[in-house]
Amino acid sequence: MNDFTMVAMSGGVDSSVTAWLMQQSGRPIAGLFMKNWEDDDVDGACSAEQDAADARSVAEQLGIPFHARNFAMEYWESVFEEFLSELKAGRTPNPDVLCNREIKFKVFLEHARDLGAQRMATGHYARRQDCSNEARLLKGVDPDKDQSYFLYMLTQEQLQQAEFPIGELRKTELRAMARQAGLPTASKKDSTGICFIGERNYDAFIERYLTGQPGDIVTTDGRCIGRHRGLIHYTLGQRRGLGIGGVRGFPEAPWYTVHKDVNNNHLFVTQDAEDPHLCSTALTASQLTWIAGLPPEPNARLKAKIRYRQSDQDIELVDLNQQQDRMEIRFKQPQRAVTPGQSVVLYDNDVCLGGGIIHDSDRVIPQL
Repeated sequence: MNDFTMVAMSGGVDSSVTAWLMQQSGRPIAGLFMKNWEDDDVDGACSAEQDAADARSVAEQLGIPFHARNFAMEYWESVFEEFLSELKAGRTPNPDVLCNREIKFKVFLEHARDLGAQRMATGHYARRQDCSNEARLLKGVDPDKDQSYFLYMLTQEQLQQAEFPIGELRKTELRAMARQAGLPTASKKDSTGICFIGERNYDAFIERYLTGQPGDIVTTDGRCIGRHRGLIHYTLGQRRGLGIGGVRGFPEAPWYTVHKDVNNNHLFVTQDAEDPHLCSTALTASQLTWIAGLPPEPNARLKAKIRYRQSDQDIELVDLNQQQDRMEIRFKQPQRAVTPGQSVVLYDNDVCLGGGIIHDSDRVIPQL
């Protein structure tokens, strides 16, 4: 088969409809399932085997060639080791962003080419717009499913060879198409969470690879109210799983993580959801990447997201120095839980420009 597109088939409904739409358009296609994690448990929580079977079932129904590859070693070296390193440093990494750049749009694409494909298609809720001299990454039409945030690290070469057939659809429309086409994944539940953890308990999984060092849980005014299990288990703004309850002298109200003091192994908490220690008006970021290959103009009126599914936030680009790999952003409205290790992604209306990894913010740091 000459001049065909390789569809990344995960065994889910999104990639299944992606393959179906490509076939309906009359384009020659094949499917490739990528296994990114070795199943090292016996409770079935990591469902790669079932996902592969579902992907193969869809390919057989569509009558298209099907391939499977194991990228677990590449995933470990390019994504998971970096994930662990960031956790140990007290930051909260986003492995999905790195996975897209290093695995789905690099290793996958290389294997697709080896099999004879000229381009790839994925089930991301995003869109590509081809202009005279560049490809632009646009938000998906469904605001609740838009995944451009996770794709901001793509290069021009990667984007120009990728297609996103479901980017124009809302999830309800996609499910209806899957049912209409009789796809075996039409009613399959969407996967959630980090791909290598699946439905497993996050804390128990992480402790297979990192040992948490217990320490004091401290209020912002310096009172010790308990013990934490290790800073690797917490992130800014976290409410659930802190293990704090019924503290004498405090009201029966939720507690929130406001700071991780890595040097002294202290976890600072508050019962004020809008505590100044949790709010920022500016941030700095590094590891900057721009889809067009160049940063935005200094005076451009842009918006930004500091987490997936956040609404666009008005910003001022205070400083951007490519040589020093540093960007400073000021928000028009205070932002809650600006988290080091997460990504800040910039937008010009629907166009995703790129972004960087959050290094720090101007929130007030509690002190003992």
